[in-house]
Amino acid sequence: MTASAIVLMYMFFGAQEAGRVMRLSYPVVISLGLLVAATVGTVGLLGGDAFFTQYFDYVTLPLVGEVELTTALPFDLGVYLVVVGATMAAIVTISEDDA
Repeated sequence: MTASAIVLMYMFFGAQEAGRVMRLSYPVVISLGLLVAATVGTVGLLGGDAFFTQYFDYVTLPLVGEVELTTALPFDLGVYLVVVGATMAAIVTISEDDA
């Protein structure tokens, strides 16, 4: 959905204007996503468990109540960044093609 929204921006405003407004470096987004996902996967090894072992804990917040914290959330965020970055890098490359 995120890539679709960015594609719509490129369609309505053009490649130059959308690129000027967004100022995202998609290779950096991809690299950041890979770093986050790999780091979360390695946490299990540091704890003496298997690679990609999931950890979770519960935290009580004052206004919200009990909230579950899990290693799956940052891993999914890393995968999300990789997918959006790769999709947008491909789309921007195609849209900027002069041929």
